[in-house]
This record gives sequence, structure tokens and C-alpha cells, in this order.
Amino acid sequence: MDIIGFLKSQFLCHLFISYVFIGTGLIINLIQLFTLPLWPLNKQLYRKINCRLAYCVSSQLVMLLEWWSGTDCTLYTDLTNYSKYGKENAIVILNHNFEIDFLCGWNFCERFGLLGSSKVLAKKELSYVPVIGWMWYFLEIVFCKRKWEEDRKTVVQGLQNLRDYPEHFWFLIHCEGTRFTEKKHEISMQVAEAKGLPKLKYHLLPRTKGFAVTVQSLRNVSKKFYTEGRRSMSAVYDSTLNFRNNENPTLLGVLNGKKYHADLYVRRIPLEEIPEDDQECAQWLHKLYQEKDSFQEEYYKTGTYPGTAIVPARRPWTLLNWLFWASLLSYPLCKGLANMISSGSYLTLTVFALLMVIVSVGVRRMIGVTEIDRGSTYGNNENKKKQP
Repeated sequence: MDIIGFLKSQFLCHLFISYVFIGTGLIINLIQLFTLPLWPLNKQLYRKINCRLAYCVSSQLVMLLEWWSGTDCTLYTDLTNYSKYGKENAIVILNHNFEIDFLCGWNFCERFGLLGSSKVLAKKELSYVPVIGWMWYFLEIVFCKRKWEEDRKTVVQGLQNLRDYPEHFWFLIHCEGTRFTEKKHEISMQVAEAKGLPKLKYHLLPRTKGFAVTVQSLRNVSKKFYTEGRRSMSAVYDSTLNFRNNENPTLLGVLNGKKYHADLYVRRIPLEEIPEDDQECAQWLHKLYQEKDSFQEEYYKTGTYPGTAIVPARRPWTLLNWLFWASLLSYPLCKGLANMISSGSYLTLTVFALLMVIVSVGVRRMIGVTEIDRGSTYGNNENKKKQP
């Protein structure tokens, strides 16, 4: 192992990266709190500011993928649609098979300048989590409890509020609802058989209600809204991710500086091609996932996706942002270490050790959130219904 690779694998480096991320996040959360009075005065200015503030946090995770681990991401797409990416609002459908697929989705947003304004449908519990959860709250991320009867009204209202958003944005959605595992897949295919749906080999059955509501809520806005500066949702980007050489990427691997090789296939589907009726929209989505399955099948056979292979230019802003915050936060860290060494106080040593433990736990918790075996209990309700 070379010296740089060895350093990247050291826990002290991981602690420093986590310290910068957590420190940046808490500072940004505080600044976001002070932007709240802007909302009633100038809502669009509030939104533009919070897009830039959110970028300071989320770009640090993308920096780890792009610059720290050096992971390559090749985009396969139609060249006629490539010029539209980043210049229109879109719903991005992502498959959910890998620990870092969310990070690759953010990397996709970053390459086209939409990372700061990207949106997701997130669990309500995340809104209470410092740094990422609080950042998302100020960014008007749509949160749900995963209980559709309770969620529908809240989700619709949250989505419709985005229709006057001043920035282009992509709404990232995992229609499968949870990350793929063999156990979840087995349960999902039992449900498919019971409902008379075609079985999938590489995906779980998509959850159609949330997708249908997303499309309906973000569909074409009226002419009145255009005069008010509102932007319409133009398309759905069907995105299918895989990794070469049977790589099984993890966030811990990225943190250790391990380089992965991602391939992302993106199809642009005009929104007007998606049925408005709930049942027809559900059928359309099931058909889409059958096609996604065939793309994955072909990828495993040939090692490539349809379309032209393009590697979008890597922008320097994620690295420059991290270097800025690392420089800014290094001063209090170095000063604290100097005071600890010079004083030799047991209290100082205890406080420093406690902070190390807190940061260490924070690192592990961030990694744990993405681990496949800690996903949702997908299908448990289905099993319970089958039990006498």
C-alpha cells in the first residue's frame, strides 16, 4: 500500500473528516436558523440562501466519493438528452441495491450543478437528526412516516410547495422504498406472485402510491404559475446503477479511500408520457421496473449499458468547499490540542477523550445508517397478514 493510501485508511484521518463534517453542519444549521425571519419577507431569497448553505454540507460527502476515494462514475445516456441535464426540473428514479447508491445519486446531481437544490422523500425521523436532518428541514425536504393514510396529505402539500421553487431541482426517489437484500427480495416476489405481477430478478417491487402522488403533485403548472416564475417538472430520469467487476461498495470503503467504478444508465422520459390515472401510473411503473431488470441482466452479461458512455466533468467546488471548512475548523482544534498538551490537566484530557469518543461514535453511526442489514423491515407486515 502506498503512503497516501495508508494515510487514508487511518482512523485519525477519519476522525478529522468527521470533525470537519459535524462542525460544518452545526455551524450551517445555526446559520439556517437565523435565515427563518426571511421566509415571510422574501421566501425566494430564503430558498436561494439555503440551497447554498445546504451545499456546504452535502458536498462534503460527495467530496469523499470524488476526491478522497477517487471513484469513477460513467454515465450512459442518449446524447440528445444529455444537454438537458441540469437545465430542467426532473424526478430521478434510483435503484436501491448498494450502500452508496444515495451518494452516487448526489454525485449525479453535483456533476450538473443541482446538488444544493436536490430533494428527496425522507423518513420523518431524519428531520430530528442534527446536521443532515436539520439541513433538510430548512431545505424543505418532504418527510413522511411511511404510513400512507397519514402521509398522503402531508406529502402532497410538501410537493406542491416546491412548484414555485426558484432554482432548478431534481427530486430523487427510491421507488422500492428500501434497500435490496435477498430476504427482502424473496418476500417481495411472494407479494408479486400473490398480486399476479411479473417477478423481478434484481429489484424489489416498486411502491406505486408515492410515485403517483409525486408525479401528480409536480406535473405541469398552469400559465398563471409561469407568470409568477414557477417552473414545471419536465421529465422523469430513470437511473440504474451498477459497479464493475462485481464490486460491493460501502461507505466505510469510501472513507478508507477505496476506489470504485460506477456505471449509471439514465433514460429521460418526458413527464407527459406518464399516465395521470393512479392505476395506469402504477402499471407504467411496474413496466418500467421490468425494463430496469432487463438492463441489469444485460449489464451482468456484457458489462455495459445502452447509450453513449460519458464521464461528466468533475467540478472543483466540492474539494474547495471542504478545504475551506477544514482550514477554518483546524484552528480551534489545534488550539485545543495545544492547550491540552501545555496544561496536562486531567480534566482537559478527559474532555478531549470524550470528544474523541463522540466523534468516533458519530462516524460509526453515519456508516451504520447506510448498512444494508440495517434497512427497514420490508415485508414484515405482509408476513404478519399471512400468519393465522
